[in-house]
Amino acid sequence: MGKNRLIIAFLVFLLPFTFNTSWAQEIIPLKYPEDYVKYQRANAAIELGKKLFFDRRLSGDGTMSCATCHIPEMAFSDGMDISLSYPTTKNWRNAPTLINVAFHRFFFWDGRAKSLEEQALFPVMSSFEMNLNLDYMEEKIRQVPEYRSLFFEVFRGDISKVNIAKALATFQRSLISVNAPIDSYLLGNQNALSEDAKKGYELFIGKGGCVKCHHGKALLDNRFHALGVPEKEGHIKDDQIAITRRFVAKLHGFRAYKTLKEDPGRYLISKNKKDWKAFKTPSLREVSKTAPYMHNGYFQSLEEVIDFFDKGGGKGNRVLRPLNLTEREKTALKTFLVEALTGEEIKVQPPVIP
Repeated sequence: MGKNRLIIAFLVFLLPFTFNTSWAQEIIPLKYPEDYVKYQRANAAIELGKKLFFDRRLSGDGTMSCATCHIPEMAFSDGMDISLSYPTTKNWRNAPTLINVAFHRFFFWDGRAKSLEEQALFPVMSSFEMNLNLDYMEEKIRQVPEYRSLFFEVFRGDISKVNIAKALATFQRSLISVNAPIDSYLLGNQNALSEDAKKGYELFIGKGGCVKCHHGKALLDNRFHALGVPEKEGHIKDDQIAITRRFVAKLHGFRAYKTLKEDPGRYLISKNKKDWKAFKTPSLREVSKTAPYMHNGYFQSLEEVIDFFDKGGGKGNRVLRPLNLTEREKTALKTFLVEALTGEEIKVQPPVIP
């Protein structure tokens, strides 16, 4: 009996290692056309969502659309450290790419939205983004005869906040990365990657440990990590960003919002101490096109990001450890990120707005 108890205790001890070791994570290739076609079937809804995505009526003063901060030619990001904002205000976080959001479980850097439908209307009603009351939005869209016809065709119903969100989400799900070399390589084509990119891949899944957080089809883990990314000094001193920081913290019930000098990250949503300054793992597909990097755009290049990880993160980091990469290994890792994870350009022709 004593021996059996010892065996059971040993197996229980092993359980966490069995399900959490890095070798259990892997990059899963996107298969064309299967993964692509899956999100292309709702053609009418996609086209409606595209019109809304580019329609400046979705902002309070008619100057901004979703495409203002998610520019098709820039991999549906905007190339800025923090995204654009409503006139006379400032945003406080970077605009992430929308490519492959179909494979995400949480949305925004703090994960406050759990579906694309929920995510779609946050920027519209945000005071420092598009600044439009959602009930007023319904009436603006309802006033357009073509929209009334399109909503009836797609949803067999009236224009509503819910259906506007559904259309926007359907369009965003159609933005799938296609024919990235990593997919061909993982499906058996050994010539899909250069020798340097292959070395970078081995570092990615081995010594670098990147695959622990960047795996699956979208190369992310749908979790939140505190890496110790520094605050940008200019952001701390900027009065308009300070206003936005305090405003958001106040909305989420953060008591010390008046003196807040940094971005609390996921903590504002979870109220869990371990989530202080933790942010959602970004997808690495198309990463060469989406600089600057991190929630506040702190790093301008992939070289800077690799150096940050190589050093084991920043102050307060609770996840990373120094990697001690050689300069040659850093170069190979960058080659993999740029060469292997870049698919064909997603060309979206701006639609005719009714």
